[in-house]
Amino acid sequence: MIELDFSKSKDGLLPAIAQDAETGDILMLAYINKESFQKTVATGKAHYWSRSRAALWLKGESSGHVQLIREILVDCDQDTVVFKVEQLGGAACHKGYRSCFFRRVDTDDLVIVEDKVFDPEKVYGK
Repeated sequence: MIELDFSKSKDGLLPAIAQDAETGDILMLAYINKESFQKTVATGKAHYWSRSRAALWLKGESSGHVQLIREILVDCDQDTVVFKVEQLGGAACHKGYRSCFFRRVDTDDLVIVEDKVFDPEKVYGK
């Protein structure tokens, strides 16, 4: 198994950038621990560590918007990864957008620059 350097973080978490394998668009940033990285490699589906729930998280387990791993890149310090993914369902963001980076800074405002792909209330009941 590839050894990432989880010791560099107090909580044992490393950043994982999810990037669309086809377009190169950045979809989201999440965190991984050893277990989520091992599950990602073993299953070919993106697994993360949810800091808010303090639990292992298969991306798309609630929404069906699973991320299929196409390639994993590791940085020079072995403490950050890029998951190049095929995003099923067309959306990575739990707010219904294709990317979590759906807003652009415009002076003192954030401007939405994407259309919603799904309605979060219908998917998550929130």
